[in-house]
Amino acid sequence: MAARTLCEAGVRVVMLEAGAMWDPVNDGHMFDWNYDSPRRGASSKERPFGEFDGCIGGWDIEGEPYTRADGTEWDWFRARMLGGRTNHWGRISLRFGPDDFRRKSIDGEGDDWPITYKDLEPYYDRLDRLVGIFGSRDNFYNAPDGVFLPPPKPRCYELLVRQGCERIGIPVLASRLSILTKSMNGRAACHYCGQCGRGCATNSNFSSTSVFLPPALETGNLTIVPNAMAREVMTDAEGRATGVSYVDTISFQEYQVNARVVILAASACETARLLLNSKSSRHPNGLANSSDVVGRYLMDSTGAGVTGFFPQLLDHVPHNGDGVGGAHIYIPWWLERERTAFLRGYHMEVWGGRGMPGYGALNGVQHLNGQMAVANGKARSKGGGGFGLQLKEDYRSLYGAVIGLEGRGEMIARRENHCAIDPDVVDKYGIPVLRFDVRWSDQEIRQVKHFHETAREIIHAMGGTPVGDMPGAAENYGILAPGRIIHEVGVTRMGTDAKTSALNADCQAHDVDNLFVADAGPFVSQPHKNPTWTIMALAMRTSEFVAEELSRRNL
Repeated sequence: MAARTLCEAGVRVVMLEAGAMWDPVNDGHMFDWNYDSPRRGASSKERPFGEFDGCIGGWDIEGEPYTRADGTEWDWFRARMLGGRTNHWGRISLRFGPDDFRRKSIDGEGDDWPITYKDLEPYYDRLDRLVGIFGSRDNFYNAPDGVFLPPPKPRCYELLVRQGCERIGIPVLASRLSILTKSMNGRAACHYCGQCGRGCATNSNFSSTSVFLPPALETGNLTIVPNAMAREVMTDAEGRATGVSYVDTISFQEYQVNARVVILAASACETARLLLNSKSSRHPNGLANSSDVVGRYLMDSTGAGVTGFFPQLLDHVPHNGDGVGGAHIYIPWWLERERTAFLRGYHMEVWGGRGMPGYGALNGVQHLNGQMAVANGKARSKGGGGFGLQLKEDYRSLYGAVIGLEGRGEMIARRENHCAIDPDVVDKYGIPVLRFDVRWSDQEIRQVKHFHETAREIIHAMGGTPVGDMPGAAENYGILAPGRIIHEVGVTRMGTDAKTSALNADCQAHDVDNLFVADAGPFVSQPHKNPTWTIMALAMRTSEFVAEELSRRNL
């Protein structure tokens, strides 16, 4: 977003990319069949979301370690390719609501943002028109509507979810995904192959490589340097940024690029790492870190899931389940103005249906076919697992008879949750790595308990049975490790006070006036909504500010 905005404003931009060049049209696997591969599309350490996933990277990258404080968990997902993690996400594009920018004023925890929803609303609107997003105008509290394309109709299993939720008074809305349901800005409408995660050959879903970079390159103002692992931001005697040094990941040689303005958009934690590694006599605690907040207030979304078995969907007849590569509905946080046993909220995402089965489909069948008293109209003995003809028949009968609910909730920002430079470990490029020290609080654990109880209530209201027992207190109610939802934000927070924040309200470093951040680092809080839409709206706002200040010769 920053490169496109600046290039179109006439600014010459050099963009350092840690990974290789990548083009979803030529490099993706949108139409490949699983059975064309001897691995059948199975996941691996290098491709944790499947062999054909359109993202090069993962939680473990060879030669690029990170460490954790004793007794803590943190999983850090990184992408090493042009476009980064815009090649890997569900395209769920929820705006933050007015309350999300002033949570401390509402419940006393965390901090308020230095900007309001009204400050960001025009950028959300322009983003909607530029990128494209479908949804329905619902006027739902604290879930602002956007400039929507028509949403696709709910699939069969999604109608079942909606019916169950209606019975117990829980709302269901059309999903809000950045996938085109009508042709727009020279990009074709989605043809519903459902393989968004593999890279879209028709550019119908959003990634920066398909929407932002082509027009930026057409201006002639953009130079992309691939395989360039940034080492540090260079500064002059006055402490102002002068450029970035980087390691060529092919030759392992170090280079430098000079710049009048430096914008960091490396993803929140990579940006914090870069700043903390940029020490000098003027910035002994790391660049833009006189407040000692760089790396602190690290957040991720909470995550947990529940699966239900639905006997009414056994031996389901083939039907039209076409659609985008994601759900057509979601469950927003419906208790915003109610008292609960925890602060903040969560939303639910749903999955199910009879889409193309991938490697590992119906894994865990032994937990399901034991519930089948009848298969193909014949009485059968109960019992998990099996083999031979009966197992094959069970797979066919069960296919499409399970539906999942996934909870994604807000984590409250706390100073003690942080990442810092590990003094004892460097990566294969010789760059010091991050050490994470993050813990969930009782607030997040009580929130996940509420999700589990509610998801089970929904499944029963749908006529199904939850698969497996509900995790108990000893297991923290099944909350996933922090970092697992890949929504890390908040380590270069914005604020009005230079003593308690790294950036001002324009995402400009308090300490260095020609240094900006355009990723999720500036977030003051992490609502349960997926962060990408707000990252891009903020990046548009920041880069337009930079272009204006350059034109005025203030930078």
